[in-house]
Amino acid sequence: MGQRIGVYPGTFDPVTNGHMDIIARATRIVDRLVVGVVVNGGINTLFDLNERMEMVQADIKSLGSKMADRIEVRAFDNLLVEFVTDVGATQIVRGLRAVSDFEYEFQMAGMNARISPKLETVFLMASESNQFISSRFVKEIGRLGGDISHFASQNVSNQLVARFAQNESD
Repeated sequence: MGQRIGVYPGTFDPVTNGHMDIIARATRIVDRLVVGVVVNGGINTLFDLNERMEMVQADIKSLGSKMADRIEVRAFDNLLVEFVTDVGATQIVRGLRAVSDFEYEFQMAGMNARISPKLETVFLMASESNQFISSRFVKEIGRLGGDISHFASQNVSNQLVARFAQNESD
């Protein structure tokens, strides 16, 4: 049997402690994890692709080399099932925070299975301490000057503060 490769896709605008929790836990069920950063997920992002990828890579390094060496960060701009196949993965890893996430993720898993029946979608429930964290809320709290240190790494927090300061001066 070959190496179990999984893909954890997302926009990661920005990467949060919730994302990092799923990344760390996903390494328990796969031999190698590819974090797929969507080039343009149909939304306006606060950070460009390179900034998002750099933040994810920096946070992954903080997990320690034993875990980080098994994780790769790659950008993609095609169908998720095509990207998953291109990297040789057989699993799509998705995080669920609440019941409201499930309906969308359930539909997406069904569509992906119809397109590529050999792929499996694996759902990981958010840890209790991360169930309420979303990138959207982290950005909003940061934009309004709130403390986001409980929701994202210091690196991400610093980048958010700098981005909002830059936007105010523009």
